[in-house]
Amino acid sequence: MSKKLKNVLELTVIYGSILVMFVIILYPLLWTFGISLNPGTSMYGASMIPENWSFTHYVWLFTDPASNYLTWYKNTLIVAFSASLLSTIFVTLVAYAFSRYRFVGRKYGIYAFLLLQMFPVLMAMVAIYIILNLVGLLDSLLGLILVYVGGAIPMNAFLVKGYFDTIPRELDESAKIDGAGHFRILFQIMLPLAKPILAVVALFNFMAPFMDFILPRILLRSPENFTLALGLYNFVNAQFANNFTRFAAGAILIAIPIAIVFLALQRYLISGLTSGATKG
Repeated sequence: MSKKLKNVLELTVIYGSILVMFVIILYPLLWTFGISLNPGTSMYGASMIPENWSFTHYVWLFTDPASNYLTWYKNTLIVAFSASLLSTIFVTLVAYAFSRYRFVGRKYGIYAFLLLQMFPVLMAMVAIYIILNLVGLLDSLLGLILVYVGGAIPMNAFLVKGYFDTIPRELDESAKIDGAGHFRILFQIMLPLAKPILAVVALFNFMAPFMDFILPRILLRSPENFTLALGLYNFVNAQFANNFTRFAAGAILIAIPIAIVFLALQRYLISGLTSGATKG
């Protein structure tokens, strides 16, 4: 086989694989968007390219007081931003402590983080429900935020610690010789170099409240406290209200804040990589 033919076959396989993945990802999105443009409420008879398409369902979500969509959107944004910010802060501090300090119980603490990831989250749902009920945070956004923040620490702290471990300790020692303290080393050396992994942690924890249904379903009871996943579920679950087209319209709009945050964090990924190359 000639080298030219081999290159052609490799490119064909690569682009073919990309095309297949593109179709797998894009096809459901196109169907969802097409269903959201259908004027009816039933999924049966709806087409991906409707003849009499309209934005009626999008208008209804934002203008009809009975939809509660804006309230659910606001609740989800509050939970997402709070969980993302607090998780990133706590994860950074915990990971920095485990990476740079030596203290009693450090080794067993790392093992505990690994052990906690071996059990499914559903096993803790009953305990979480009881604890939030005892402290009066059941059916509240604050209780939901605290659970998201606490649940994000073990795995993310382990990942960030591994990233911190790759940063040379000579940088810490040089900074200490120049009179820098622990917090100055953290904020001026470690954080700029760790922007890529911190951006990933922030993005994943921001996305979680938009995608999660089980936890809000267990902890939230009042419709005014619902998140988007829980609120949209009522469109297709409530009796005599199988509004699949409205559900599709509401689901499509979930992608907007996630895309915005991803684009905002993308430059931090790039700047973090270039900063690490410069300081390394």
